[in-house]
Amino acid sequence: MAVDAKICGLTRPEDAAFAVAHGAWRLGVVFASGPRVVTIEQARTIVAAAGGVPVLGVFGPQPVRTMLERMAGAGLSGAQLYGVHGAHVAPELRAQGLEVWNVVPVRPGLDLAGTLAVAAVDADALLIEASAPGGSGGRGIAVALELARAARVAAPPTRFVLAGGLTAESVAEAIRVVGPDAVDVSSGVESSPGVKDHDRLARFLENVLAARPAA
Repeated sequence: MAVDAKICGLTRPEDAAFAVAHGAWRLGVVFASGPRVVTIEQARTIVAAAGGVPVLGVFGPQPVRTMLERMAGAGLSGAQLYGVHGAHVAPELRAQGLEVWNVVPVRPGLDLAGTLAVAAVDADALLIEASAPGGSGGRGIAVALELARAARVAAPPTRFVLAGGLTAESVAEAIRVVGPDAVDVSSGVESSPGVKDHDRLARFLENVLAARPAA
């Protein structure tokens, strides 16, 4: 089973074009918070450079109308939802033909089956990452592989995406142990926040494409 790759935290169109040329399946731009936040205009240039590869917007809790305005303005294909969103958000976005990914921070002791079942409702994908104080995403914090594997086993049959702390050097082993449908990387292929290192990015995508989960 081939594993797909999403490159997130993009701020430059040349990085988006490079990622697509080397096999990226999805791209991401950040509208939530942190050093990788982009404007609608920046996001639009990344969408143009993606050449038809879907670009998702990363959003924290905010009104659906605001998300829809930003996605329409930039030409985004969907939303990656961080934090606590009302139950109406995902179905409203999907009703507009948009893809929805729900982000689930995981930690030891969490009721994985129950938490993931709730998050999977009206979601096209579940993205898991490490639960950490002060927010999540783009900070290079890896999920322990045994915990990520337990989440994979407990998850309902929804596309399962592994994120957090992945690099070109670690991604093949993570895929082998966890068996995700896709992986998501941001800081692990950067020279500075929002600036992708093309050598790291190429090696990451090459290793994803070559990796296979354990039987």
